[in-house]
Parts: sequence; C-alpha cells; structure tokens
Amino acid sequence: MEARLLAVSAGGRLLRRALPPLAGFAALLVLLACWQAAVALGWVSELIAPAPATIGASFPQLIEDEGLIARFLQTFAEAFAAAGLAVLVGTSLGWWLHAKPWAGRAYESWVATFAAAPLVLIYPLFLVIFGRNSGTIIVMSFLTGLPAVALKTKEGLDGIRRVHIHVGRSFRLTQSQIFWKIMLPGAIPTICNGVRLGLIYALISVVGVEFLINFGGLGELIDDLAQRWEIPMEFGAIFFVVLTSVCFFYLTEKLERWIRPK
Repeated sequence: MEARLLAVSAGGRLLRRALPPLAGFAALLVLLACWQAAVALGWVSELIAPAPATIGASFPQLIEDEGLIARFLQTFAEAFAAAGLAVLVGTSLGWWLHAKPWAGRAYESWVATFAAAPLVLIYPLFLVIFGRNSGTIIVMSFLTGLPAVALKTKEGLDGIRRVHIHVGRSFRLTQSQIFWKIMLPGAIPTICNGVRLGLIYALISVVGVEFLINFGGLGELIDDLAQRWEIPMEFGAIFFVVLTSVCFFYLTEKLERWIRPK
C-alpha cells in the first residue's frame, strides 16, 4: 500500500513538472495549425507569410545551398562571446556600483542612459575602428548587453536584507565570507534575470549588425534571402534565430539551477 502511494505521488510530481512544457508545445501546434489553415484558405498571402509546411520544406535547401548550419554556429558563437563579455564586465561593474555608494549614486543613471542609447546608429565608427568583421559585431553587441547585466547585478546586491548581513557578522564571518555565503546566493535570481536580458539584447544586436553590415551569420543570410525574395527560406532562417535564443535560455536556466543554493 505504501509503495503504491509513493508511486502515485511520484507520478503526480512528474505530471506537474511535465504539464507546463506540454501545454506550451500544444499551444504552439495550435498556432501553427491556424497559420497553415489561414494560408490554405487564402486569408493570408504566401508572399507575406508562407505556410509552416512550405517553410519546413525549405530547410534542406537552406542547409545544402545556403550554409545554414555554419551561419547558425557563427551567430551563436558571436552572441555567446558578446554575452560572455557582458556578463564578466557587467557583474563586476554592478558589484562596484553596489560596493561604492558614491559610485552608485553618481553613475547608475549613466549606465541606465547608456542602455537607452541607439548604439546601432554609430556602427560606421565601429567599422572604422575594428573593420568589417566579427570584431565589430561582438563589441557592439557586448556594449548593448552590458547595461542590463550591470543594473540587475546592482539591484540584486542592493536587495539583500541587512538582517542577513548582521547575522553573518554575529557569526564572525569575514567580509569575503559574507559576500560569497550570504550576498551572492541571495542575489543570484536577480543577476540571472540580468544575464537573460543581456543575452536577449546581445543576440538582437548580433543579428541586427550582421544584417546591417552584411557580414556572415544568420543576419546576412536573412538580408540576402529577402533581397532575392526567397520568403519561405527567409522565414526558415528567422526560425533558426529563434532557435539560437532558445539554446541560450536553456543554458542560462541550467546554469542558474547549478549555481543557485540548494
């Protein structure tokens, strides 16, 4: 009887864990079916939004003739490099803004203003400095993702309750131990949110700059397909941009679960 109850309980937990992804997948299938039906009935033109079946049929040509996999890996690598730099520099900058109150009061608004600056408009300057290559794409995308990581890092550290720090001091913890054992674990969820935002901004910037300067990756491919009016393959390339974002979200979720205190 006890074994049966344990099995039922384990099955219930598994169902609760699997239900959200299954519901999301079912909703996606319904949307694709509605899209397919709208095109088939003539409500939506194939020249505007090809049917999902047509887009799927274009994947072999994209892979064989357009080098889709190599372009996907290039975009992924550039976004990973830009986001990695944004995380390293942004977390350090956020910690400095938190640790030095005068710096936080003086420069936090600067960082927020920098986040709103349209860096893409000064891409000619980056082209002059770094040339028409991956360096320009990575640097511009790094600067685009940096503010979100820095601001969320500061927000997470600022949000630690003072009573927790006082308890750590009552146990005679050093300042370093208080940071690693109390402050950082408490700030991890907010910091990870900033990392996700930085990844989103970096990926958008990578694809946008590739499109703008017509250099490598999925951005250049989308521009090329649009100019050739290869609409199904263009949507297929856009799908792989979404796939890149999904990969990054999966990796950050696994990383957060690994570093979050149990």
